[in-house]
Formats: sequence, structure tokens, C-alpha cells
Amino acid sequence: MFTTYDEALHWIHTRLRLGIKPGLKRMEWLMEKLGHPERRIRGIHIGGTNGKGSTVTYLRSILQEAGYQVGSFTSPYFERFNERISLNGTPISDEEIVELANVIYPLANELETTELGGPTEFEIITAMSFYYFGCKHPVDIALFEVGLGGRLDSTNIIHPMLSIITSIGLDHTAILGPTYADISFEKAGIIKNGVSTITAVKQPEAIDVIRNTAAEKKSRIYELDKDFFIKNDYSTETGECFSFHNWFNSLEHIEIKMMGKHQIENASLAIMASQLLSKNYSYIIDEIDIKAGLNKAYWPGRFDVVSKEPLVIVDGAHNEEGIDALVTELQKRYSHKKINIIFAALSDKKLDHMIEKLETVAEKMTFVSFDFPRAADANTLYQLSKLDNKRMENDWRIAVKEVISSLPSTEALVITGSLYFLSEVRPYAAKIVNINRL
Repeated sequence: MFTTYDEALHWIHTRLRLGIKPGLKRMEWLMEKLGHPERRIRGIHIGGTNGKGSTVTYLRSILQEAGYQVGSFTSPYFERFNERISLNGTPISDEEIVELANVIYPLANELETTELGGPTEFEIITAMSFYYFGCKHPVDIALFEVGLGGRLDSTNIIHPMLSIITSIGLDHTAILGPTYADISFEKAGIIKNGVSTITAVKQPEAIDVIRNTAAEKKSRIYELDKDFFIKNDYSTETGECFSFHNWFNSLEHIEIKMMGKHQIENASLAIMASQLLSKNYSYIIDEIDIKAGLNKAYWPGRFDVVSKEPLVIVDGAHNEEGIDALVTELQKRYSHKKINIIFAALSDKKLDHMIEKLETVAEKMTFVSFDFPRAADANTLYQLSKLDNKRMENDWRIAVKEVISSLPSTEALVITGSLYFLSEVRPYAAKIVNINRL
């Protein structure tokens, strides 16, 4: 058993050695031993390729503004492990992590002796979150973000009030399949019998899979651009503004602080969800709650302007669709500046395509690596690049410090790639900016 936070965290992280083990049997075994805490939770399940974390943030902020106590389970964490299990946006304490780990630890050891094998890191954290919101600290509503895929993801043992599928992209194709239809099949696995589904999926072959699954499960489906609509959208200096319309009502002049067309879509999913909660589950959520909640919502690492002078942007574009959104936003907002890019990514991504797209806006690129089991090394990234003005640096801290310290006002630094990388680099970049201002 554990007496300190570091001991508990070390044990949890050692489970990474088991990698990804899709399937629900181990989670079902753990829930049975815990007395099925997942059945006591009023929850919403959020899946998709991109936009899950932002959608969770928007919806949480709306619900908090309406006066509800909201739990959330997200991944990966950005600066601190505890963020993965949060209460009203505040990570749970170190002491609670120790307490939850001590609940799961003996069960994990017992499970390891069975034919099912021991639980992975993600399964342990997921079990901790179910126990926390189901037994230790019940909430008015809990938001659960899918880790990978959906159908066989550890979170997919809940029967939520709503299911949300944000988008479909060609990510994790080695596990989820090579086509949009394959990936959509896995994402659609979170659709439950009789539970409404909200989605912003666009690709015809992907949305067809979701529609067919919803029909089989008798799930009422609400689609962006079919059942709810974004209108009059435009960018502001600090974010985006838009109007929202559906057959419930219309909301005009909604402002959000996160930048990009994709963030408007994520916000619209949260609005639709909040209205269904009001209509079908008697949650009291007014228009003023929706607008204020969306305006206050912030999720780090999503086109995150760390500094305006010098201009330093951190963005978690960790797959091709994310890179597309980043490039579009850079072209729209900063076409007048030369763009320096520092890039690090996981080795299981389509790195050549991602780098090729970044090169369309980059004046200079620096390729780095970071301490993570699946991180691509700097030299591999460097060799994939066709840009003339490029370099590599094994120590990303050196690269960040050098670029920020010499960045002229005519240029911008964009640090992008893996969210695991950004969780380390964002606080460091902010620190270097502050040091240089002294």
C-alpha cells in the first residue's frame, strides 16, 4: 500500500509497460469488485478523434455556470497528473490520489493472477475515476472522455445520459483501422441503447456508420449542419464569435476564447448537449449560463498564446487533422509574420504528412524529442523534412530557450506536436518568456 503521492504515481506509471490492451473484461472485473460505482454516476460520454478535451471543457463550464457540481475525467493531463480526475475543473488532491490508488492496488494485484491479466495504466486511472465519482465524491454530473477509439475503451462500461462524438480523423490507424469507416465504427461503439447521440462528424462514410449504429441502438442522433447549425461566425482578436440555431431555439452572438473554426464546432456540441440535458433530464440551464460558460472556458494547449511579445503559441496538433486546423489558423491570423516551429511527436503518427503540412507555413523548423516511450527522435523528424531552413536539437529545452531569447517582433514561435510533449514544454516556455522580460 502507498503512503505518499510519489509512491502511488510511480506504481500507476509502471503499468505503462503493459501498453494498450483494448477490451472491457478487466474493467468489468474491477467494477464488480468495487460494487459497480459506474452505475451510480449520471454521466456524459465524449469520444472522437479531435476536440474531446475542448468539448468537455465547454460543457463543464456551462454546467458550472448553471450551478452544478461537475466531475470530469480526461486524458492526457497537461501539467499535472491529478488533472485527469477533476472536480469543477480543479484537479483532485495528492491525498485523494493516494487514497484511490490504495483502493485499486490490491484489486490490480488480484486481477494479475487471473487469465485476464493485470490492468493497464489507463484502466487503473479510469477505475479510480469511477470509484471517485460513484462512491467517494458523487457529483451532479460527470463527463468522461474516451481514451482511444470507443468500442473497446476502458470508459465504455458506463451507460450515460448522452453520447457525444466530436470528429473523425485518421489517427491510431494501426489499432482502429485504416479508413474513416473503420475508425467511425470504433467511435460509434460508445452509442448506447436508447441514449441520444450528438455529433460533428462530416465524412460521408463515417457519418453513415454512426447513423446505422444509432438506428440499431434506437439512439436519437443530432448532427451538426442537419439538426443544429452554426451561423454568422467570425474571428475576433481574442477568439471566435458565432450564433447557434436548432429546433429548440436560437442563441445569438456567442463568444469563445479558444481560437479556430473547429472550436466553434466543439462549442456547438456543448450547447446542444446542455439543451438536451434541460429538455430530457430537467437540468436548469439558461441562455445566460451557456453564453457565460462558453466565454469563460479555457483548455490549455489549444492554439494557446503563451506570450504576445514575443509571440509564442503552443498548440497540441498531434495528428493530421490537428495540423490542418493549426495551419489554417496561422494563415488566417499571422500571415504577416515569419513562423518558427518547434515540433515533437509520437512515432506512431503519420509524421511525414504532418511535417509536410507544417512546412507550408514555416520559415524555420526545429525538430526535438522528449522523454516518453513512443516519442520519435529528433533525427528521424529532421530526416523527414524537406525544408531548407531546419535544424534538430535533442534537448528541447535548449531549443525553446534559444528561439525565444532571439525571437524578433516580426516572427512568431509555434511549439506543436504531441500533447505529452506540450505538457512539459508549455510551463517551461512561459518561464523563459518571463525571465527574458526581466
